[in-house]
Amino acid sequence: MAKIFAILGDIHSNIDALNVVLDDCRAQGVTDFLCTGDVVGYNAAPRECLSIIRELGCPVVKGNHDDYVSSERDLSDFHPNAAAVVTWTREQLSDGELQWLRDLPFTEKKMGISIVHATWDTPETFGYVFDHLQAEANFINQPTPLCFNGHTHCPIIYEKQMNGVFRIDAQDLTLPIGRKYFVNVGSVGQPRDGDPRASYVIYRQMERKIVFRRLEYDVEAAQARIRAAGLPERLAQRLEVGQ
Repeated sequence: MAKIFAILGDIHSNIDALNVVLDDCRAQGVTDFLCTGDVVGYNAAPRECLSIIRELGCPVVKGNHDDYVSSERDLSDFHPNAAAVVTWTREQLSDGELQWLRDLPFTEKKMGISIVHATWDTPETFGYVFDHLQAEANFINQPTPLCFNGHTHCPIIYEKQMNGVFRIDAQDLTLPIGRKYFVNVGSVGQPRDGDPRASYVIYRQMERKIVFRRLEYDVEAAQARIRAAGLPERLAQRLEVGQ
């Protein structure tokens, strides 16, 4: 059976967006899932999102919010809004749920595909890739021709050729043999590229084709959850503008 992968990342406790994405996955004939981390953080349904991702039984890597929530790390270097949600989320999850997050690996490989939340060169430090120079450091350590990541919440493709690394705006792409790709799948639960729609990627392995998916979801419902939980208002407002 031909494999059709859905790669989800930066869900950030947004159950309204996650449910829409999973419905679309079923409609697209997805057979396998991969998750690039940050299941929790920023939004107000951590237990629900965590339960769904665990039920999928798919490879999941640890994001920085997963790490902070499941550890006793000091939050002084976190943005105050993010820190407030980390503290709140810790109180919502059971010991077993926190342990599951704690045990997540920083990197994973499956069927010739690798996933990481941030970068392969130093996955545990959660560095950002915003340009081709930063992508170059990742490619040096990337173990497979195709790797998916998240962390920036902005969908983008970086391509490694013999003569350098090139940035490609997020678009459907059939991958030629002999090149390496580092693909940011965007964010299911808190997009930051100016488009508030949930973002994820489908990879049709037999065709070697990447397909970016953007989906409308009930932003007002997600905002209402944030406000009902008493989380920072800014987190609700940014959902409607994708920033």
